[in-house]
Amino acid sequence: MRVLKRNQSNHLPSRIAAVALSLFAFSLSLSAAEKPAENKPAAKADASAVPAPQTNPEDWPSFRNGNLQQGVAKTTLPEKLELLWEYPSSDGIASTAAIVGDKVYMAGLNGFVECLELKTGKPVWKYRSIEDPDPKKFAPGFKSSPLVTADGVHIGDEDGVFHALHPATGKQLWTFKTDAEIISSANITGDKILFGSYDNFLYCLNVKDGSLAWKFETDGYVNCSPAIVDHFTFVTGCDEQLRVIDIDTGKQHSQMPLMTYLIASPAIWEEDLYVGTYASEIIAVDWKDSKVDWRYKDPKKEYPYHSSAAITETHVVAGGRDKQVHCVERKTGKPIWKFMTRGRVDSSPVIVGDRVFVGSSDGNLYEFDLNNGKNLWKKNLGDDITASPAIGQGHLIIGTESRNGALYCFGKK
Repeated sequence: MRVLKRNQSNHLPSRIAAVALSLFAFSLSLSAAEKPAENKPAAKADASAVPAPQTNPEDWPSFRNGNLQQGVAKTTLPEKLELLWEYPSSDGIASTAAIVGDKVYMAGLNGFVECLELKTGKPVWKYRSIEDPDPKKFAPGFKSSPLVTADGVHIGDEDGVFHALHPATGKQLWTFKTDAEIISSANITGDKILFGSYDNFLYCLNVKDGSLAWKFETDGYVNCSPAIVDHFTFVTGCDEQLRVIDIDTGKQHSQMPLMTYLIASPAIWEEDLYVGTYASEIIAVDWKDSKVDWRYKDPKKEYPYHSSAAITETHVVAGGRDKQVHCVERKTGKPIWKFMTRGRVDSSPVIVGDRVFVGSSDGNLYEFDLNNGKNLWKKNLGDDITASPAIGQGHLIIGTESRNGALYCFGKK
C-alpha cells in the first residue's frame, strides 16, 4: 500500500505530527545510518549509444526550473491558451513534468515515468519503478518531479529508490536505495546530483554511476528540493532548521533555527532565500548572515504553505492552504494582492513575463496578472490539481490527481 494517499500527494499534517515524535524519528535516523545505501548500474549498456537531448533556456528541465528554484519560465506563451492534448494516467499525477526539446517527461502515482511527444502527446517510452511485468503487481509511485539532463532522467520513488534513466530510451542507467520514500525533487551541479529522503538524509550522488559522494543527516524528513548556489545547497525541512551545506565536502556551513516545519522548497535571489512555512508565513531569510529579513502573514487566516514560491526581482508569489494565492513585494514582504480560489493551493506557481499560472484543488488552472492579481483566465480540469505547471517551448503542461487523472498540454493550435 502507498505510504501517502492520492489526495495527500505532497504532505500531510499527520506526517508532520509524526515528526514531532523526535525520539522516534531520531532512532529511525540512527538505524538508517547503519544501513549502507546501494546503487545498481544498469545491465543495458546500449542506452548510451542513443543521442540524449540538450537543454536550453526554452526548456523546463526540473521541478522549479533551475538550481535557484525561482519558478520562472524563460519561454513565451500565446496570449490565449488552447488545450492541445491530454494523456491519461491511472492514479493521477502529483508532480511537475519536465519539458526538454520536443519531449515531455512525466511521472505518475501509478509507478510509471513516461516520455511523450510535446506537440502530439504520443508516447515515446515508458519505464516502471519495478521490473516485474505483472500489471497487478504494486509499483511504487512517483511524487517527486523528474530532473532531465543531457545524461539522464533522475527521479525518486515512494519506496526510497532513486532512478536514473536514459532520456532518449527510458532504459535504466542505475538506481540508488535510500531507507524511506523520496518526495524531494533532485537538482544537479557539475557531476553531482542532490536530493532528500524521508530517512532524514540529504544525499549527494555521482551522476555518472549513482555512487554515493556523501550524505548529510538532519533531524527530520527532508521533503524539500535542495536549492543550489555556487558550491552551497540549502535544506529547509521538518527539523525546523535552515541548513547550508558545502557541496564539495558534505559538511554543514551554517544552521539557522526557523521554529517551524518547512514543507515547501526554498527559492533563492542572491543572498536571500524565500519559503512558505507551516506556521502560516512566507519568510525571507538572508542565508549568508542567518537572519530573517521579513515575515508575511495573512491577518485573517492561518494555514500552512505547501506551495513553493515563485520569485522575480519585484514579486514573491505562493499558494496557501487557506485557498488563496498570495503576492508580496520581494524586498519588503508587503502585500501586493491575493486571490481566493475554492480549494487548497498546494500547486507551486510559475511566472512567465507578467503572467502567473497555478493550479488549485478546486480543479482549476488559473492565470493571473502578476502586477495586480486580476484573474485573466481559468480552465477547469475536473480533478484536484496539486501538481505544479511546467512551462517550456511555448507550452504549459500540468497534471491532475485522481483515478481518472491526466496530463494536459496547452499552447497554440
